[in-house]
Amino acid sequence: MLAFVTGATGFLGSHVARVLAEQGAELRLLVRPNSNLRNLEGLNADRVIGDLRDPASIEKSLSGCHALFHVAADYRLWVRDPDEMYRANVEGTRSLLEAARKQGVRRIVYTSSVATMGFTSGSKTKSGSLADESSPVSLADMIGHYKRSKFMAEQVAVKAARSGADVVVVNPTTPIGECDIKPTPTGRIVVDFLKRKFPAYVETGLNLVDATECARGHIQALEKGRSGERYILGGENLTLKQILDRLAAITGLPSPSVKLPYFFALATGVVDEMVTGRLLGREPRATIDAVRMGRKMMFVSSAKAERELGWRTVPVEGALRRSVEWFRANRYV
Repeated sequence: MLAFVTGATGFLGSHVARVLAEQGAELRLLVRPNSNLRNLEGLNADRVIGDLRDPASIEKSLSGCHALFHVAADYRLWVRDPDEMYRANVEGTRSLLEAARKQGVRRIVYTSSVATMGFTSGSKTKSGSLADESSPVSLADMIGHYKRSKFMAEQVAVKAARSGADVVVVNPTTPIGECDIKPTPTGRIVVDFLKRKFPAYVETGLNLVDATECARGHIQALEKGRSGERYILGGENLTLKQILDRLAAITGLPSPSVKLPYFFALATGVVDEMVTGRLLGREPRATIDAVRMGRKMMFVSSAKAERELGWRTVPVEGALRRSVEWFRANRYV
């Protein structure tokens, strides 16, 4: 099988590419001209220079490919020019799926996000169960440009499936593990903890998933997923405090004991976004949207993926440990 992978230079995409290689697939990887190629070291793959915002640079490269894994995304919780994020995440997805159709790619796995699910302000939905693929949700529920752009891109993928394309959507929760070169907002939690920049915490929750296991879930979706369906690939539901306590147990560093009230965290986000983002032109450490997202416990069920894909929910202790070791070994700390 010849698989075309976008986002392979990034965190989750690199894990998808390596799992595919381990299973004997031939790889063709989309690489932007200015991409950091460190995550591709030692990987036997054909590299194609192109950009999701430039459809002409991609279409011919899909010729002869049996499968497409569209993992790439602009994953930032703050961006100076929001249009840039929509061009990459929404229009980039649209043009890529159209190019795949023209080149006769048999099957597509589109990597969406758990962010597109329906969450309430508590850890459970109004129906009393964890959020899943059937939880009511709309574009109006999406907080911030990242969530909105991923929701819109997911709708593009689902619409393509309804029009006859063979597209399966996977919704990873919050991947954790090694090779988070950017790092992602989740990786920053680990780095900040290791740098002792976590004097306090807020009451919020995430579902953490081992990045390598999540990559395997992508291959399961290719093999067993139903076209047009969404599948949550999740691990453990943990509060931020529980995550920090686990990091403390792994590293021996102290876990913060002070819980910040919501209004204080929001005020911090306002100041950081205005000063760091607007005045200094750098990505803020805390943003208004991130604080608003934190009011919702992003706890989910992966039962559908377990039933239909053979997905297994595994503990994330090993992934957290690998993340810590990788950030230390690569001098992020």
